[in-house]
Order: sequence, then structure tokens, then C-alpha cells
Amino acid sequence: MNEQELRKRLEMLRSEHRDLDVAIAVLTEAGDQGGFTDQLQIARLKKRKLILKDRISIIEDNLIPDIIA
Repeated sequence: MNEQELRKRLEMLRSEHRDLDVAIAVLTEAGDQGGFTDQLQIARLKKRKLILKDRISIIEDNLIPDIIA
């Protein structure tokens, strides 16, 4: 992948990561109000969020060169 493709992919992953934050918050709030929280669904979303975070880190590492001082 070239740099432009990596940057586009990075932005898509960041967007999905933010969307998962919102989804988790909505599920948690709905559970607080309704008395039932789908813990399994929340756990799956959090796991997906961690996977995205790892992928984001990998792409950022590829885009930002290591500078040894």
C-alpha cells in the first residue's frame, strides 16, 4: 500500500473506532435505563475496538518513521 492508501485506511479505522465508542455508550445507557444490559454484545464491541486500536497503531507506525536520537 502506498502512503495515500494507508492514510485513507487509517481514517476509516479511526471512524469505526469512534462509532464503536458511541455504540457502547448507547448500549450501556439503554441498559441502565431499562434494567437489562447486554454484556455479551458490549464485550464483543469492546474486543472489536481493541482490534481496531491495534490496526491503527500498526498503520501509524508504518507512516511515522522511527527516529533514533
